Amino acid sequence: MDIEFWGVRGTMPVSGKDRQKYGGATPCASVGSAAGDMVIVDAGTGIKRLGEGLMMRPGAGELRLHILLTHFHLDHIIGLPFFAPLYAAWAAITFYPPLPPPDTEKQLRGLMSGRYFPVDFKETASTKTCVRVEQDPLTIGKLEISGCPLNHPLGGFGYRIADRSGSIVFATDTEPPEAGLDERLASFVRGADFFVCDATFTPEEYKTRQGWGHSTWLDGVRLARRAGVPNLLLSHFSPDHADAQVDDMARLAKREFPGARAAREGLCLTTQS
Repeated sequence: MDIEFWGVRGTMPVSGKDRQKYGGATPCASVGSAAGDMVIVDAGTGIKRLGEGLMMRPGAGELRLHILLTHFHLDHIIGLPFFAPLYAAWAAITFYPPLPPPDTEKQLRGLMSGRYFPVDFKETASTKTCVRVEQDPLTIGKLEISGCPLNHPLGGFGYRIADRSGSIVFATDTEPPEAGLDERLASFVRGADFFVCDATFTPEEYKTRQGWGHSTWLDGVRLARRAGVPNLLLSHFSPDHADAQVDDMARLAKREFPGARAAREGLCLTTQS
């Protein structure tokens, strides 16, 4: 599989000279199989640049896209109105959230309606379908997708995407239980090649932010150890954290777990069979 990150910032997009290394776009990643299947994880502001690239590809006149939505907080869907394939009559887009299809359509229409946006979601030219994701695996082409509920206000879902070459787990927007480790999530992550974790807070910041639904780089390290994964990717960085602070978190995480590093816009990874 080929994996690319288009946005790794949480809460809200940011800009500035001190936030260029990791980028300021909110969550979006793409995962492609050798067979040509593509899955997009979340529709934060990073999806805009992804959409522009998709429209320029040879054969873009036959776009079939699959978007996994972890939840409906704004930072994870705010890029959708600016996703170029949404307006292309030759694009077929399937949305996969942990909600029934009518609820999904209601949420996405709410984002693009009234005084919020000049084009209604239903009026965009693409063909749109909504499919509820549950914990049972589903197949998209050669990719197998499974989900795991996360501890986040109003709920959230983590996703594991796998094919014969390997697997990656996206599990941001989650908080460890008061008792310690989230054993359900550790079991879900176990055996993956890459684990993308929530690193919104430092351990010191978390002391005053319990209940906000986010984690620290140290929580990610503990989960990665328990799950036995080789590669840990810190993500969902706070808009308050400049590049130097993210550098520090990545350095501390790597000291505790050699396979740790920080995700960033433009980072590309590959699983090999």
